[in-house]
Amino acid sequence: MVRLVLGEMLVLDANILIRAVLGHRVRQLLETYSAEGIRFFAPDVAFEDAQNYLPPLLRKHGKPDSDVPASLDYLQQFIEAVEADIYAIFEGHARQRLRGRDEDDWPVLATALALGCGVWSEDQDFFGTGIAVWNTKTVEIFFTSEFNANEPEQE
Repeated sequence: MVRLVLGEMLVLDANILIRAVLGHRVRQLLETYSAEGIRFFAPDVAFEDAQNYLPPLLRKHGKPDSDVPASLDYLQQFIEAVEADIYAIFEGHARQRLRGRDEDDWPVLATALALGCGVWSEDQDFFGTGIAVWNTKTVEIFFTSEFNANEPEQE
């Protein structure tokens, strides 16, 4: 089994998927850094959540919601959906770490635990769960530090 360096992967939650469809910044970051070798993952339920939440958000902003499936399909070029059989074994650990917060977020945390990587989210509930958590404002620091760490040293 080939294992990536931990810093080369991030798990995204549904709010990042939604931002990637609604705006430009997140989509641009995904396109740019996936081309540089960063791998992005999201539990399958994050795509389902985005599918459910996006239509009313788009209608609220006066935009058509007919392109939601195509938009999410486009994102899967950059974000690998992780099936429940991969992350479900970490459900108990994830729920325990999220206790007293939004335990419905357990699939995202369980995916990060299964893959041994951090999370990109706007949700504060992931802080203090024992994994690295990045938001859209700070995630580029993570990306650039990974590239600098992987560059050969100059003599």
